[in-house]
Amino acid sequence: MKRIFDISISALVLLIFFPFGFIISIFILLTSKGGIFYFQERIGQHAKSFKLIKFRTMKVNAEASGQLTVGMRDPRITSIGYFLRKTKLDEFPQFLNVLLGQMSIVGPRPEVKKYVEMYSTEQKRVLEVKPGITDYASIEYFRENEILGKAEDPERAYIEEIMPAKIELNMKYIENPGVAQDLKIMWKTFLKIIKR
Repeated sequence: MKRIFDISISALVLLIFFPFGFIISIFILLTSKGGIFYFQERIGQHAKSFKLIKFRTMKVNAEASGQLTVGMRDPRITSIGYFLRKTKLDEFPQFLNVLLGQMSIVGPRPEVKKYVEMYSTEQKRVLEVKPGITDYASIEYFRENEILGKAEDPERAYIEEIMPAKIELNMKYIENPGVAQDLKIMWKTFLKIIKR
């Protein structure tokens, strides 16, 4: 049921979004060097890695200086990238990941290998379900980049404070899965984006 729901909604979103995606692609190509999309290895269900797809919002090879984005004024972010990140439009290509069966629309956000390796045995329970585009943690930490931008040591703040809190919220989701909860999270995410 969840898979059918994911495929149906993702196909509809991508169909409606295609004209906007085409325009965004042109702006990305015109305003900075590099490709349209950004592919990053993430850890998915059962600890299997996959390539997460986003619109590119940073300069080429920006990840070499760190995987965390610190604040919305991170100098590695491109001019169009600020807008895409603020509106969350950079996340839309992930609906392709959903169609490919690597992600769900709702589920724990997939993490990079570096941080997954720090998970405790209990925290690794979040890897039992398919990762998602949005979840309770995405809503709660909608402005995560800004929070990290204010931290004295962003890396430490993420590992010791934000990451454990997000995993705890993920646990809340996996304990009560279902389409009803997915719709609730999707609606809350939509409201967050609109208010933003």
